Amino acid sequence: MNFVKLKNHPIFKIIFNKYVVILVSFVIWMLFFDENSYITHRKFNKEITELKNNINFYQTKIKEDKKKIKQLQDSLELERFAREQYLMKKENEDIYIIEFDTIKK
Repeated sequence: MNFVKLKNHPIFKIIFNKYVVILVSFVIWMLFFDENSYITHRKFNKEITELKNNINFYQTKIKEDKKKIKQLQDSLELERFAREQYLMKKENEDIYIIEFDTIKK
């Protein structure tokens, strides 16, 4: 008797209407289980954002490196760079590296 009352209730009729059941199952399938689901699209969008950030980072690095290469075309700049970065020296020349103590007592 209770089931018959429940079955005749208007909300029950709406919820278990065949079209509503099909629509809800379709939406659930498309959101979670399909190959092109919402979750998959979210992952791809996140990956696209990361790749765009990488592109921007590397483009700025390329610009900086091009500036550095342009600077190193000058022989004096090239010599300065080699001395500072690679501790290169001329023959019969001594190099003294002075390190400052940055710890304050």
